[in-house]
Amino acid sequence: MGQHEADGQSKADVVAPRVDPRNGNVRPLASGSAGAYTIDVDNFSKRLKEFYTHWKKRKPDLWGDSDAIAIATPPPSEDIRYLKSSALQFWLFGYEFPETIMVFMNKKIHLLCSPKKAAVLESVRRSAKEAVDVEVIIHVKQKNDDVTALMDSLILAVQSQSESEKPIVGRIAKEEPEGKLMESWAEKLAGSNLQLSDITNGFSELFAIKDTSELNCVRKAAYLTATVMKNFVVPKLEQSIDEEKKVSHSSLMEETEKAIQDPAKLKVKLKADNVDICYPPIFQSGGKFDLRPSASSNDDDLYYESTSVIICAIGARYSSYCSNIARTFLIDANPTQSKAYEVLLKAQNAAINTLKPDNVLSSAYKAAVAVVEKEAPELLPNLTKTAGTGIGLEFRESGLILNTKNDRTVKAGMVFNVSLGFHNLQSSTKNPKTENFSVLLADTVIAMNDKSPEVLTSLCSKAVKDVAYSFNEDEDEQPKVKSKPTIAETVLSKASLRSDKQEISKEELRRQHQAELARQKNEETARRLAGGGSNTGDARGPVKPSSEMVAYKNINDIPYNRELMIQVDQKNEAVLLPIHGSMVPFHVSSVKSVTSNQDNRTCTVRIIFNVPGTPFTPHDTNSLKHQGAIYLKEVTFRSKDPRHSSEVVQLIKTLRRQVASRESERAERATLVTQEKLQLAGNRMKPVRLQDLWIRPAFPGRGRKLPGTLEAHINGFRYSTSRPDERVDIMYGNIKHAFFQPAEREMITLLHFRLHNHIMVGNKKTLDIQFYVEVMDVVQTLGGGRRSALDPDEIEEEQRERDRKNKINLEFQNFVSKVHDYWGQPQFRDLDLEFDQPLRELGFHGVPYKASAFIVPSSSCLVELIETPPLVITLSEIEIVNLERVGLGQKSFDMAIVFKDFSKDVFRIDSIPSTSLDGVKEWLDTTDIKYYESRLNLNWRPILKTITDDPEKFIEDGGWEFLNLEGSDSETDESVESDQGYEPSPMEEESESEDEDNNSESLVESEDDAEEDSDEDSEEDKGKTWEELEREASRADRERGDESDSEEERKRRKAKALGKSRLPERGSAKGVPLKMPKLR
Repeated sequence: MGQHEADGQSKADVVAPRVDPRNGNVRPLASGSAGAYTIDVDNFSKRLKEFYTHWKKRKPDLWGDSDAIAIATPPPSEDIRYLKSSALQFWLFGYEFPETIMVFMNKKIHLLCSPKKAAVLESVRRSAKEAVDVEVIIHVKQKNDDVTALMDSLILAVQSQSESEKPIVGRIAKEEPEGKLMESWAEKLAGSNLQLSDITNGFSELFAIKDTSELNCVRKAAYLTATVMKNFVVPKLEQSIDEEKKVSHSSLMEETEKAIQDPAKLKVKLKADNVDICYPPIFQSGGKFDLRPSASSNDDDLYYESTSVIICAIGARYSSYCSNIARTFLIDANPTQSKAYEVLLKAQNAAINTLKPDNVLSSAYKAAVAVVEKEAPELLPNLTKTAGTGIGLEFRESGLILNTKNDRTVKAGMVFNVSLGFHNLQSSTKNPKTENFSVLLADTVIAMNDKSPEVLTSLCSKAVKDVAYSFNEDEDEQPKVKSKPTIAETVLSKASLRSDKQEISKEELRRQHQAELARQKNEETARRLAGGGSNTGDARGPVKPSSEMVAYKNINDIPYNRELMIQVDQKNEAVLLPIHGSMVPFHVSSVKSVTSNQDNRTCTVRIIFNVPGTPFTPHDTNSLKHQGAIYLKEVTFRSKDPRHSSEVVQLIKTLRRQVASRESERAERATLVTQEKLQLAGNRMKPVRLQDLWIRPAFPGRGRKLPGTLEAHINGFRYSTSRPDERVDIMYGNIKHAFFQPAEREMITLLHFRLHNHIMVGNKKTLDIQFYVEVMDVVQTLGGGRRSALDPDEIEEEQRERDRKNKINLEFQNFVSKVHDYWGQPQFRDLDLEFDQPLRELGFHGVPYKASAFIVPSSSCLVELIETPPLVITLSEIEIVNLERVGLGQKSFDMAIVFKDFSKDVFRIDSIPSTSLDGVKEWLDTTDIKYYESRLNLNWRPILKTITDDPEKFIEDGGWEFLNLEGSDSETDESVESDQGYEPSPMEEESESEDEDNNSESLVESEDDAEEDSDEDSEEDKGKTWEELEREASRADRERGDESDSEEERKRRKAKALGKSRLPERGSAKGVPLKMPKLR
């Protein structure tokens, strides 16, 4: 019986750091002796000293002028609860000791506990004496003993150590006594002559700032929380919605709870014994929402119909330190729901950004309120009353609440649960399950020194694009301005049996949006030009002086040779020429060209030198220093030894090529921006690898090319082959755009990086770097016969190729996903790094350089990554796009891209099929890029020069509206209306069309053409022009009814005349302007 009682006592004596799902603090281990628990005495000493120092320093204002501090802990419970008494024990000892009384005095610490706890606490006696010079006295309470006498001794000890007749004892007033021990202790304190004061604020301040070990625990807890949300909760919801499963909120809660308690399944390397939940996971949908952490998940099924909202909140603990995250997911959201979420996201980010040292805590909530008042003041009454609280050993540190009244200052090391939401919002739907909705966001944040707050749960994105889902298939019910149809869909829509009214509606919507874009673009351009934002000039900069080339520093260094003959000194990079009986050295870089001609018995060697001041060799610093110097321009030698002559010429050419290549590489490197040094991943972080990749541009050299490995390290990528000199480092901070393009119809799967600053690949300077793998081998069948599609070998070979392609695409996808997860860390937030994937369905064919290619838009760029050189155009850098050669009868058109930096040349994509016109216009419109249309190609250099020379005139004349042909059409229509009833004769119609054609061509003609025209105009009174003669001849032909022209020729001529007519009913069906206004 005695042994059984002793075992029962040991079960509740000491509680390890592991947390129980139903007990907010701890769970006792099954059994074991006191030797199983070891207190970290160094940590205890440090924190006990911190406790006593804080108590003495802030005794009047935070610790209630207490002479002693009495803390009692209740017995274990099945309920989740957070107590400051338990938090103090864990903070000091690393364990919780239920049913224990601790009394802290100036020179003594009294502990009343069971024998098992006493055995564990013995180890702190010496540490307490060394740290704060206090004596630890342990009062052992046997199981069936009456503890009244022990309590009396504690009260007597407090009275004896105090000089006051009524000593003040500090206690945590909000913690109600539980169990016989705490109830007896509360009665003893109340019946004594001791004064009682509340010291809750003292402990709140003590626990507020976390040390390094505490922050590490919070980080681990937050990483687990965010990983569970991203890799378990989100995929679970997506699967349920995709498969239309019926799953209840409570079942989702149970599955998520199990996922938190088993981190290994999510590949999180944390011990399961140290991990537990902060509260049961919360899942809410179907119009019933409660934004409090104490909310529960009901048994209703998850509701995910159109315009529904789903709220998920989970919290995990590691070594009793808490973390929290909450996300809202929108299903086919309507404008009201989308706006509410976007405003909430801005408000929460504003609150997070204020959590910097020396700021007042109330500024966080005030910043959120300011955003709501500016963006959507009607939502302010529905905003939660706080922006969150502090978090740590307690889930809710009430002393760090983020409301308008808290005037405490933020300090580095504080941890916050920034939680903000809108509750009980009304949506204009008739469905009771979607009419009422709420939105909630919560993140765990650390206040940092000298930098922005660290959001620990940023691994799980809260961006609109990542939480808004669209499953609605009835998209044709209402036309949307910013829909993104594919080019294939747009082309098919022409052939489908739609009414003209629908087509006109779509075109009208696009035209209205483009008109608004034109107004915004002109205002933006006016501001930029007025502020001098456009850098003009040829952007070439001054000519860089070449370094002074010296062959020999001393005359004694010149090699001696008895024979007067041309010599090449490769070591000193010099050419020795016999001139007037002396060997004169010339550095090889001064040689411009060398040639040899062989006659019958003689050979002539001709050497031409670089002479400063000539058109192709401008003056540099060296030539300007010696302006009076005389330069040798050319020298010719005649030799009777053709073999020696040809050998010398070859040596000079080879040496000159080597030196030129070296100096060119040196000059290229001199212009490079200095990059940071790559920090290699150590043992803790295993680098993510992608093997057997080829690189473009390739490393130089004539040897066999080798594949390499791409590794993701701490601050950049490294690509290397087995050769030690073939290595490239790409810093994350230097990446402007990153693309991942899996092989679909192409032969390669690739990763492409567009950089901010050039880097060197071997001796080549590049701004684009690409890593790729060929997914299938290009094999040419030697036999002329064609294999049957039903050939088993052919089928098997195709299957192998498909498997290889899918395997390679999957390897690249895994690499990209892991890098994405790493880029989600706070230190990379400002870089805005993300792998963009080109959207093939929006692609079109065109000629960006010399060959036709398939050009594909992405979310931020227009790219073509298969052919070389690659094409990467950043959409945010585009000023306007002009679609040229657009008109009836044209099989293709051109795209001229004008950049915001007018010093850049306009980029042209030629020969785009006309079938892609509607798709291209729709894509440009949805990406908010203003486009214009013209029938002719414009000469953009003089246009941009006119703009930059006189920007004020450009702004006064309406900005880019000179490209808007619809305005000129309206003027033309007015003139036609004024002349109603007049029908031109055939002769006048043809004349008019020709005159208009001449006017259109005047936009693109050169200045020389204009001068020739003026000369012709000055002589027009001297005789009939060719046009007049041609018209007279055509009139004569018509009068005599000449039938010499074929029927096809007459039809062609008639169509041409009608196409050039100014009558509105003969214009283009698409409203393409008929006359181009001249640029003023």
